[in-house]
Amino acid sequence: MEIAVKNLTKSFKGIKILDNVNITFKSKKITALVGRNGSGKSVLLKLLCGLYLPTEGEILFDNINYNLNDEYPPNTRALIEKPNFLDELTGYENLKLLAKIQNLISDKEINESLKIVNLYDDKDKKFKHYSLGMKQKLGIAQVIMENPDIMIFDEPFNGIEKRTAEKLRKYLKEKKEEGKLIIIATHIKEDVEELADLVYEVDDGNVKKQK
Repeated sequence: MEIAVKNLTKSFKGIKILDNVNITFKSKKITALVGRNGSGKSVLLKLLCGLYLPTEGEILFDNINYNLNDEYPPNTRALIEKPNFLDELTGYENLKLLAKIQNLISDKEINESLKIVNLYDDKDKKFKHYSLGMKQKLGIAQVIMENPDIMIFDEPFNGIEKRTAEKLRKYLKEKKEEGKLIIIATHIKEDVEELADLVYEVDDGNVKKQK
């Protein structure tokens, strides 16, 4: 799997957020996008997922441009910005509801994803009672539960305690070796220094390779 971003520009009301970005993401690699808040990282992730359309340029998934048909890229799961779930449902019920969309997994996989992020013991609490860190964990569980080929995370370590962060890093390394394509955006370079194979700096709409 390869995602090729070619000459990508995104503007809102005439203001460029991303300016002529060229970057390639590949399977068996963890790629980190590092930059301050507001640098354009989340906008780039939304473009990758088809939530925004490019102003100029294109994004190709194995040479296919899904934006042309306004389609969400297949076998892709993402956590972008703050996790958003139904307040009155429990953590488990929220994941179960999402899993029913494609019916790819059973309760076993849902529970396993909750265990990976150390949220299994709180799976029956309503989402509205979750702390910031618990909400973040549920968002990560939503990304990983169906074992997608492409995993996209926006600030995944935000609000998560050290033991869960370490467990998640180990999990992502294992998935990379299985051939997954993994993208992580963060404003804290230390979060991904040891984890990422490739590091790009995002600054004022420009993307430059650092590692």
